[in-house]
Amino acid sequence: MAFRLRPRPKQTEWRVNEDPAALDEMYDAFVGRAGEAAKGQTGVESTKGRDLLPEEVKWLAVTHKSFDHGRRGFNDRLAFLGKRIVSLQTSLALLHSPNAPSINSDPNDRTIFRHAALEGAENMTAFAKAQVLSPSRLAKLAQSYGVDKVVRWKPKKSENLQGSGVDTVLAHTMYSIIGALAMQRGGEVAAKATRERILQPLGLR
Repeated sequence: MAFRLRPRPKQTEWRVNEDPAALDEMYDAFVGRAGEAAKGQTGVESTKGRDLLPEEVKWLAVTHKSFDHGRRGFNDRLAFLGKRIVSLQTSLALLHSPNAPSINSDPNDRTIFRHAALEGAENMTAFAKAQVLSPSRLAKLAQSYGVDKVVRWKPKKSENLQGSGVDTVLAHTMYSIIGALAMQRGGEVAAKATRERILQPLGLR
């Protein structure tokens, strides 16, 4: 019979959500009207977020690898796909965002070639994307949708969630939900959810 060799840590026991109703409420809040992009597809009778994913996938998308030592499956692969989609949509949003007027600093007063299609190219920097998609900003957005109430993970210290990396876990979960939407409902639904439920609340349109 298995038994514990190490003494139990002196901290509050961490419990995760097991209520499917709470999970459904989070998906309804997060996906929102982005589900309308899936209307008319085979098997889709509702535009609610809860109806866009199978039950197993809904739980998998909110399961971090720290939960139960990863024995029940975890969302790393979904998050990898979702992060690529969010990164692409962020680049497109930055490309079409207004650019600050630049000053012609050519010493010979030559006219610098400009084109409307290239006006937003200066916005697409690694720093700009990192600022938009910082884990702390995504974590606050995730909390507004209730993701923190349903994510399944095991913090190192239940009394110090910030020190245990809660921001990174919530951002990771946001990416995995987008990846799950892409796998189950296609890129159009995932891109629409990214634009309307992540980038627009963060100030990008």
